[in-house]
Amino acid sequence: MCGFIQRVTDSPAVIALLEEVGLQHTIPLFKDEANQSNVINFYPAFGKVATKRITNLIVNHSKGIDATWWFDAKPNGETLEIGERTTFNARNIDSPYWKKAIHHRRGIVVATAIGESNPSLGGKGKSHYLMQPECGVLLLGAVYRIFSNGAYSCAVVTRPPIDGFSKYHEKSIPCFLPHNKDMVNAWLQNDMNYEVEQLLATPKLYTDLRITQVKTFKGAEPTSSSEILRATDKA
Repeated sequence: MCGFIQRVTDSPAVIALLEEVGLQHTIPLFKDEANQSNVINFYPAFGKVATKRITNLIVNHSKGIDATWWFDAKPNGETLEIGERTTFNARNIDSPYWKKAIHHRRGIVVATAIGESNPSLGGKGKSHYLMQPECGVLLLGAVYRIFSNGAYSCAVVTRPPIDGFSKYHEKSIPCFLPHNKDMVNAWLQNDMNYEVEQLLATPKLYTDLRITQVKTFKGAEPTSSSEILRATDKA
């Protein structure tokens, strides 16, 4: 489960990566964010709060959308009414529910940190882990919907956990995207292709993560020393 996303809006690493992977035309979107806040925290739309959105979800090489972080929704005036189905992550992507979006409506979330949780030892409560990429930025695969009133909803794609990651979330890992122009191009295509099929079938961690157990994601007050989870090819 990916239940928290953070973006440092004035991060030079974000701008550099967007240029590197051929998304330079989206850079003004992220520079505009920096005029509003230095840090943006994104949470799923629990409590049926449609205004809990991921901003500037990249859907093509020059466009970003603001999408409610909860896939199951329907139009309600100029906004959305959140459904009962828990759909802030798209995990069972073989289900017909996700097929259209997985094949035709893929997007990219730019993040400078994410949060994962696992049951605490002893079974009481949960332990929360703030994950920060050593390179400064992550690309996450997502899917989105378009509604008749012009609103959007989205979900972060997740896959079965890989070695080492289940310590921080036992059921899934976010669909990390490689920092590679060809793969970004393939992911943003409006069809299913071999590159995307392989990425979904063999999830990997493409950059080292510094992981810190925290009391809360927003406060980020550490409860233990940090550790490094190495990228898949370095493990």
